[in-house]
Amino acid sequence: MNADLNEDLSARAASPTGDPFLLTPGPLTTSSTVKRAMLHDYGSRDTYFIDLNQRVLARLVDIVNGQDSHTTVPLQGSGTFVVEAMIGCFVPSQDKLLICINGAYGHRIAKICQYYGRKFLIQESSEDVPIDVEQLDKTLEQDKSITHVAAVHCETTSGILNPLTDISHIVAKHNRGFLIDAMSAFGALPVDSGSVKFDALVASSNKCLEGAPGMGFCIARKEALQDTKGNSPSLSLDLFDQWTVMNKTRQWRFTPPTHVLLAFAQALKEFDQEGGVAGRGGRYRSNCGILVNGMRAMGFKTLLADELQAPIIVTFHMPADAKFDFNAFYNHLRQQGYVIYPGKLTVAESFRIGCIGRLGADEMKGALAAIRNTLDSFGISGRIT
Repeated sequence: MNADLNEDLSARAASPTGDPFLLTPGPLTTSSTVKRAMLHDYGSRDTYFIDLNQRVLARLVDIVNGQDSHTTVPLQGSGTFVVEAMIGCFVPSQDKLLICINGAYGHRIAKICQYYGRKFLIQESSEDVPIDVEQLDKTLEQDKSITHVAAVHCETTSGILNPLTDISHIVAKHNRGFLIDAMSAFGALPVDSGSVKFDALVASSNKCLEGAPGMGFCIARKEALQDTKGNSPSLSLDLFDQWTVMNKTRQWRFTPPTHVLLAFAQALKEFDQEGGVAGRGGRYRSNCGILVNGMRAMGFKTLLADELQAPIIVTFHMPADAKFDFNAFYNHLRQQGYVIYPGKLTVAESFRIGCIGRLGADEMKGALAAIRNTLDSFGISGRIT
């Protein structure tokens, strides 16, 4: 533990490895067994590692029921690396992307397009409003030059759940390619390639699959991936080249994050033991319910109505009470063993509390008790305003 923090650890909540609980959108609290999986060294050409890598990639395709039609391409780096790879590979320079935006991560896709010189349009909704499917239908009908549509499944700027299935049906109706940023939702919210038609979906090793950060992956329709040959403006982010080399050699082109893969393989075992998407998503929904009900009982107001809220991260309005100071609030919770997240909205002052990672009812109730304790220390004894 870093002594510079000057923390009183005597009554602090902590995970089994002594770390504070992370109620954030990632990195997340991981299990002790996932952490222990990284305590081994394997070479990238080691037979055990190669076999483990193949099992991981196959399991990811299974999660979307895409065994016959789709494949998984892994990539070193954070989630943004593989989002950028998807845009650079699946949207060639002559094509045009429509980006459905209702938060910071949609805007990040637009920024990637600007860097790469890709043609794009924006359909934007407020951060507390889902993507407008009727407007999408009209735009695709009117602008035949649009070749692809990109959307974020769960936009963690607010925690809003976008209507992915409805969006996919509109995109398929107009015969355009569909690209999905499923970073914060994959593994907890179902995506079935039979009902949600997509060319590419990207996510990462941490988030809802509860591994360590450091690896992104793209689950792609094989025919669409084959068409990306020569499109990538980047060597390192060329998904087609990575896929081609892996098919020939079963190996990564460049040094893989071996320890992250070991942790991810263990995390996927635990994902399956919990019941896959249904089990993992069920625990997160329970966490979300405990959090929202407890915070509302103390007077905090959620940004989103319940029907728009994904069970991933919840945005709360910043209280107006003069005694409430967010930095002090954050630090007091951190000293008690719970790390939350600042807000990222433009529409309102806010903060966020996550429901994902190796957390359950006890941890959510512990966080609520710490919040109540913090408010009491501020001299706010009743409901906050």
